[in-house]
Amino acid sequence: MSIDPQATLLPALELMAALFIVVIGLVALWVVYALIADLSQTKQAIRRNYPVIGRFRSLFERLGEFFRQYFFAMDREELPFNRAQRHWVDRAAKDEDNTVAFGSTRNISLPGQILFVNCPFPTLGEDAVPPQPQPLTIGLDARHPYTTASLFNISGMSYGAISRPALQALGAGAARAGCWLNTGEGGLSPLHLESGADLVFQIGTAKNGVRDLEGRLCDARLRAVAAHPQVRMFEIKLSQGAKPGKGGILPAAKVTPEIAAIRGIPVGVEAISPNRHRDVGNTADLLDLIARVRAVTGKPVGFKMVLGAYGWLDELCESIWTRGLDAAPDFITVDGAEGGTGAAPMPLIDDMGLPLRESLPLLVDRLSTYGLRERIRVIASGKLITPADVAWALCIGADFVCSARGFMFALGCIQALKCNKNTCLTGITTHDPRLQKGLHPPTKAARVAAYVKNITHEVGLIAHTCGVHSPRELRRFHARVVQPNGRSLALDALYPPPEPQAPPGALATARRHSPHGALESATG
Repeated sequence: MSIDPQATLLPALELMAALFIVVIGLVALWVVYALIADLSQTKQAIRRNYPVIGRFRSLFERLGEFFRQYFFAMDREELPFNRAQRHWVDRAAKDEDNTVAFGSTRNISLPGQILFVNCPFPTLGEDAVPPQPQPLTIGLDARHPYTTASLFNISGMSYGAISRPALQALGAGAARAGCWLNTGEGGLSPLHLESGADLVFQIGTAKNGVRDLEGRLCDARLRAVAAHPQVRMFEIKLSQGAKPGKGGILPAAKVTPEIAAIRGIPVGVEAISPNRHRDVGNTADLLDLIARVRAVTGKPVGFKMVLGAYGWLDELCESIWTRGLDAAPDFITVDGAEGGTGAAPMPLIDDMGLPLRESLPLLVDRLSTYGLRERIRVIASGKLITPADVAWALCIGADFVCSARGFMFALGCIQALKCNKNTCLTGITTHDPRLQKGLHPPTKAARVAAYVKNITHEVGLIAHTCGVHSPRELRRFHARVVQPNGRSLALDALYPPPEPQAPPGALATARRHSPHGALESATG
C-alpha cells in the first residue's frame, strides 16, 4: 500500500501557514498597541515623535555594550579595565600559562606608561628569595602586632555588596594563599570566621557590627570582634576612591534578612552610611578614635582615605609628633580616585579625589619628611590588578597592595557593570539564588589562591629582572614614566624622595623641604 506524499505534506504546510498568519497577526497587534501607547505617553520625546521604531533605541544601546566588549573594542581600549588586563587575571586565576607571543599590544610610547628598567646582570633564580616576600610587622606598639609576608591582599568588599558564595570563595582562597581579607564596612559575618583567613575589620561610617543602638561606637562590641584571633587589624574608613565624601550605598534589594541582622538595619530598606564618621570632625578626633580602638582591641589600627586636600597630611604628621609616636596610626591605606565600588554618584566616581599615581608618592614622601615612614605602614589600593601595577606601587614606596576588582575578575566577573543592581550575571554581587548557583565556592577559591600566587610570582620576575632579590627591594629608580615628549623620566626624578626628618613642631621646615610645599600650603 503506497502513501501519497501530498497527503502528508499538505496538512503540514497548512499548519505552518496558519502559524505564520498567527505570528503576523500578533506582530501587527503589538505594532498597533505600541503606536497608540507611544503617541499617548509624554515621558519620552523619541517614542512620541517616532512611535514604534523609537523603542529600539534603548535596545540598541544595551546591545552596543555587548558588541563593543566582545567584537569591536581592541584589547587595550576598554575602561575601567581592558580585555588584556582581564585576560591576564583570568589566566592567572586558572593557573594557566600566561606567556604571550609575537609582541606586546601595549603602546609603550603613550604618556604615563610605566617602564621598568632591566639590570644588565639580573638576579639568578637560585639567588632570589622564595616567591613569598619577607614578612613585615604592622603595629609594633600594639599588644598584638600583625606580622605577614603577604604582598597582595583582598581589599574591602562587604557581605551584602557581594554574595554569600563570593564571600565563601574569597575567604577560602585567602586562607589558602596566606593573604588577608578585608571585611568591608558591612560587619563581621560567620562566613568570614569560617574561612580561616586573616581578617582586617573595617569600621565604616555607619559602624556596622560595632555600634550601639544609637549608632555610636561600642567598646563591648569592639572587644567581641577583637576576641576572634582571625581578626588581625582594624581599619577606620574615612573615604574610598570611587566616592570620597559619600558613605556606603547598599540597594534595598540586597538587604536580605541575613544581611540586615549582621548590620543591624531594617530588612529591604536601602542602607546609606553617613558621608563621614559623626564623631570624627578633625585630626584630633581621628587620632583619638585610633587610640581608643587600639586600646580596646589591642590590635593594629589604621585608616583608609582618598587624598584630596593633601595639605592636611602636614597637620596629621604635626599632630602625631605633638602627641608622641604612639599616637600614630599603624598603617594608612591610600585609595586612588580610580577605585571601584558597587554604587556611587557619577560626579564622585568620575571627578573627585586624586589618582593613586599622584597620591601614593605624596603620602610616602610626607611620612618620610616627618620621619614617620618606618612607624606607619603604607597600603596602596585602587585599580592595581596586574604584576606591573603592584611593582609600580612597591617602587613608589608602598609596603602592601590591596585589590577588590582584581579578585572579582578572579571569581569570574565579566565587567557587566551591574554591581549596583541585584542582577549580577556571575552571581558575585547578587542575592538572587538562581544567579548565585553559577558560582561554585570551592572552584572559585582555587582561582583566588592561584591569582595571588601568580601575581606574586610575576612581581618577583620584575624585581629579579631589575637586579634585586625581592619585590620589597624595588625602588623608584627601577621604573620610568613616559612623558608627553615621548621620552621617559625615572620615578626618582619625577618624585625625588625627601631627606628624612623628625622635627617636632617644625611644620615650616617640612614644607620647605617638600617639592610640593607651595601647592600644599595653598590647598591645605
